[in-house]
Amino acid sequence: MINGFKEFISRGSAIDLAVGMIIGAAFTQIVTALTDNVLNPIIGGLFGQPRFDHVGEFTIQLAGDPAVVQPGILINAIINFLLVAIALYFFIVMPMNKWAERTKKAEEETAPEPNPEITLLQEIRDELKAQNSGTQN
Repeated sequence: MINGFKEFISRGSAIDLAVGMIIGAAFTQIVTALTDNVLNPIIGGLFGQPRFDHVGEFTIQLAGDPAVVQPGILINAIINFLLVAIALYFFIVMPMNKWAERTKKAEEETAPEPNPEITLLQEIRDELKAQNSGTQN
């Protein structure tokens, strides 16, 4: 059982998940700062308040105490989710994709030219295989 646990922990996916969680927690501070200090003041300037908590708010009186329904909190959650997704895409995913693309191009450009003799031998080998498989059928 301990060996199985060691194997699980040493797999790249478990380590990648742990690193992703730590980076995600650190990135949350960036998104919170962006939301609270940049975007919410803009929203406040446009709509008169920086949050939508009380938008569409109404009270329902059922049995007992009145219940306050606040659909604006859902709107806030959706906006925050979209802001996080946008920030992740533009500040992490897109730059990483560009970096990976440049790295791949650089590797392709620096790849050594195959030796012409080896290429010729490989072609001869492939031709012989093709002829042998044709005679066996």
